[in-house]
Amino acid sequence: MPRAGLTADRVVAAAADLADEVGFENVSLSALARGFGVKDASLYSHVRNLQDLRTRVAFLAGGELVDRIAVAVEGRSGRDALGAFADAYRDYALEHPGRYAATQIRVDQALVAASPALRRTAELTYGLLRAYGLEEPDLTDAVRLLRSTFHGYCALESSGGFGAPRDVRRSWERAVDALHVALTHWPREGEVV
Repeated sequence: MPRAGLTADRVVAAAADLADEVGFENVSLSALARGFGVKDASLYSHVRNLQDLRTRVAFLAGGELVDRIAVAVEGRSGRDALGAFADAYRDYALEHPGRYAATQIRVDQALVAASPALRRTAELTYGLLRAYGLEEPDLTDAVRLLRSTFHGYCALESSGGFGAPRDVRRSWERAVDALHVALTHWPREGEVV
């Protein structure tokens, strides 16, 4: 019988909080159970195993991230929308490092396809890029450029990887400017550059 007060949502939320405190890779069912003052077995009424817990944290964090991005880009277009999207992404990654790390794990594509939050992420991202006149296969390529740029920058910044005296925020703004130029002048598939 599930312990009174424990629900799957509470367990996942606590795991997300723990991830922000100790790092996503350090979240364990044992540590989580200790935080609730229960035995590990009590959690199995709410999650199947550690992989299930991690996947649920990834979906929780992905939903939080897309909600933040949606609010940021509402009513904006072009460079303004790109900047708002990028800033919301970066702010979330820096404020919630464990949750953000969860958004980067590989998740079963059938689960991704069934997730309203992740579908919304795709809709927002593709909508932003369609405003630049992009269509497939260029859309997929541009999504990969944005994701790798945003993720790489956030990973380096959060680990202290930028040692030069240049203001990190100013470099971020310049990177977003460069992405805007790249998206505005995107070479279409088959075009000679």
